[in-house]
Amino acid sequence: MKSITINGSKRESVGKKATKALRNAGEVPCVLYGGDQPVHFSATELAFSQLVYTPNAHTVVIALDSGETLNAVLQDIQFHPVTDRILHVDFYQLFEDKEIAMNIPVRLNGNSRGVKNGGVLRKNNRKLRVKALPSNLPDTIEIDITPLKIGGKVYVGDLDQENYRFLHTDNTVVCQVKTARTAIAEDDDEDELEEGEAEATEAAPAAESQE
Repeated sequence: MKSITINGSKRESVGKKATKALRNAGEVPCVLYGGDQPVHFSATELAFSQLVYTPNAHTVVIALDSGETLNAVLQDIQFHPVTDRILHVDFYQLFEDKEIAMNIPVRLNGNSRGVKNGGVLRKNNRKLRVKALPSNLPDTIEIDITPLKIGGKVYVGDLDQENYRFLHTDNTVVCQVKTARTAIAEDDDEDELEEGEAEATEAAPAAESQE
């Protein structure tokens, strides 16, 4: 998984006055959990643009002014209710030998057969929560929807879980092609056409042998 580096400064004072002063200076107060002790630091608001304003999933390298670097994932973020400015960010520290749960975006590839026949593709879950070692976290969950017919669904249980596991039940629907009245007949006709072609192909050699 791709990483984003955030340069931060450790902060000794964590009271309301210190926090307000940081925000007035364009800094965002942050806390890193998961280690022996929480790590309090701050970073410029601009440093979070690639992490927050994107549909992609990333891990984070926190580079502190003390020379220490820590691997983490975004855990929670608070925005101002009026201005949408970032008020506070929580991170969770990563360790190579400990699994971590994370929301991973779903990417649908191909043009499904059902959509070609007039069906409507519905994305039930744009992200899926997975659990894995940090080195096994995928950038995206790739799904080939090319063979998906009208009325067809892709379930979590259908997806590969070799290096990670999904924190959803197997019957969770990821995406589906919704049935449309104008499209059912077209999809059925295509099935019948393919079956008819197959029967004709099989019958041809038999007819030749009778001659």
